[in-house]
Amino acid sequence: MGTSTKTTTLAAMKWAWAVALGLLGAIDGCVERKLSIDSNPPGALVYLNDQEVGRTPVTRDFTWYGNYDVQLRKEGFETIKTSQKVDPPAFQWIPLDLFAELLPIKFTDHKHFSYAMSAASTRPADPDAMMSNARELQTQLESSQYTKHPATQPTTQPNGQ
Repeated sequence: MGTSTKTTTLAAMKWAWAVALGLLGAIDGCVERKLSIDSNPPGALVYLNDQEVGRTPVTRDFTWYGNYDVQLRKEGFETIKTSQKVDPPAFQWIPLDLFAELLPIKFTDHKHFSYAMSAASTRPADPDAMMSNARELQTQLESSQYTKHPATQPTTQPNGQ
């Protein structure tokens, strides 16, 4: 076998490897992650980590597993504020996640969360109770070690004095 035959064979092998790696990259697998939120009643405005994502029922792609701050708001209903844990499926555990991303198979992870909203109170607030709470909070604020007295005194008098 001559040198030109060896060179041609090596070049063909390199070309075959390049094609094989290119095909592997073209048919690589992927993981599709979807998060769905619905509410009873539907139509609540949904915030995930303080970002508005739409009205229920809503489905969004997501990238990261972990805790999400969830808020649902709807006129006439109590606002829901909670932390929702989104756990990864087994094929996303380390080191299995590497194979899930590289195998020419599409994995799907669809998380679904439902929330029941309760009607807001229609009873009017008691003004005397609100004023009492305000005076109590004012007293706490004025007696706090963290509240500083103003460095300067006002130069004008309120009206009527």
